[in-house]
Amino acid sequence: MSKPTLFESEVREQPAVLQRLLAQGREQAEAIAEKVRARDPRFAVLAARGSSDNAARYGQYLLGIDNRLLAALATPSLFTQYQAAPSLAGALVIGISQSGQSPDIVEVLRGARRQGAPTLALTNDTASPLAAAAELVFPLRAGPERAVAATKTYTTQLLALAMLSAALREDEGPWSELRALPDRVAAAIDLNAAAVPAAVAFHERNGLVVLGRGYNLATASEIALKVQETAGVMAQGYSSADFLHGPMAILLRGLPVLIVAPGPRAFDDLDAVVGLAKKTNAPLLAVSDRTEILSAAAVPMALPSGTPEWLSPLTAVVPGQLFALGLCLARGMDPDAPGGLSKVTLTR
Repeated sequence: MSKPTLFESEVREQPAVLQRLLAQGREQAEAIAEKVRARDPRFAVLAARGSSDNAARYGQYLLGIDNRLLAALATPSLFTQYQAAPSLAGALVIGISQSGQSPDIVEVLRGARRQGAPTLALTNDTASPLAAAAELVFPLRAGPERAVAATKTYTTQLLALAMLSAALREDEGPWSELRALPDRVAAAIDLNAAAVPAAVAFHERNGLVVLGRGYNLATASEIALKVQETAGVMAQGYSSADFLHGPMAILLRGLPVLIVAPGPRAFDDLDAVVGLAKKTNAPLLAVSDRTEILSAAAVPMALPSGTPEWLSPLTAVVPGQLFALGLCLARGMDPDAPGGLSKVTLTR
């Protein structure tokens, strides 16, 4: 048996990494939440790039739904290229970055701090420029991530946001649900061993559509990014609502479509894609715990049942990571060193 790639090893490391962050980070998350509440922010701004930007999308839904805090994605070039930083009065500004190195994300937090806004860095490197720029720092505790494409740092970013949300709510209920999460992620890994060999059937395809909605719009975007990064396939993540407003025409070409549809919530527009794929003979892949969705898919990727919707992106991304791994290997590529990419990307 060949030695697992770093990418696969780090996918499988996620339950232990998440358990560590939960065990070591709750007290710190609650201390940060207390300081945030004292500043009484009216909205949140999240600054990130790449996989971290997908985590920020999750943060938009999480803070909006569970904390009733309107959240927006920052536009870093306003702070750097245009030197036209918007007013951040009343904002909580959160920078999310595995490395904490990208100058544009750092500048968003520096600019926010100059304006007196509370700033928080979620990063795996507490000695990074991002951590230095922030008033508050919450370390991801993921350990070194050696594969170029992020896996465990992405899920720890999601968990860090979930822990912050739970701490802001001052309710023990969310923490009880969080404690079960590492085992649910481990179950998602075990349930989807077949996702790696299943990807072989798609190794000659040159495109993939990935659809999600709500909390899992972030998951659709992240799975698409993993397929792009590791397998070199043009993959695009969409909200299923946006997809039906025009892009659905591409399915007429038989383009494969992967839907991320964990229960218990069902979105009518996301479910409609199942019928559309059948009508257009587009191969359907599905990440779900809903029997009717899995039974309709050529490639069903099952999730453990009962995961609360607000935490489902942490389990739902796992089959997509494994599928991306399988597609990469089937195309004769190295998931640990994708061509043209580096671990740290510096943008301004």
